[in-house]
Amino acid sequence: FFMSASKIQTQEAIHGHCLCGKVKIKATGVALSAGACHCQYCQRWSGGPLFTLDCGTEVKLDGACFISGFHSSEWAERGFCNNCGTHLFYRLKQNGRYFIPVGLFGPLKDLVFDHQIFIEQKPDWYCFSNKTSELTGDEIFALFAEESN
Repeated sequence: FFMSASKIQTQEAIHGHCLCGKVKIKATGVALSAGACHCQYCQRWSGGPLFTLDCGTEVKLDGACFISGFHSSEWAERGFCNNCGTHLFYRLKQNGRYFIPVGLFGPLKDLVFDHQIFIEQKPDWYCFSNKTSELTGDEIFALFAEESN
């Protein structure tokens, strides 16, 4: 879903949590490359673009009784804290790959915003000044099809 153009990864685990602190997150091997998704689902879920980090599959979530999921499509599930409502993750069903909102981790050194996806669904009323790659929904699905072969 959110393709990390950067191959830079953290040397140690990064930690985050939801607004109320009931759910704690630990992720390792995270690319320090933030992306924005402009798809209709992310816009409805977050009220605008969803900024995430590709956290891969090495993610530990503590506070399972506070985590609820929503199967938002055939290919993915979205998780949220059922106590405070914080959006916790977007997870691909095929491989368990997590994309976690950047803000849950707090400040990250050397983080870059370098890609946007579902660019054709981005509303006209905002525009980012960062130079990023911009992929359509069809282009991102084609990349994932190549990746699974």
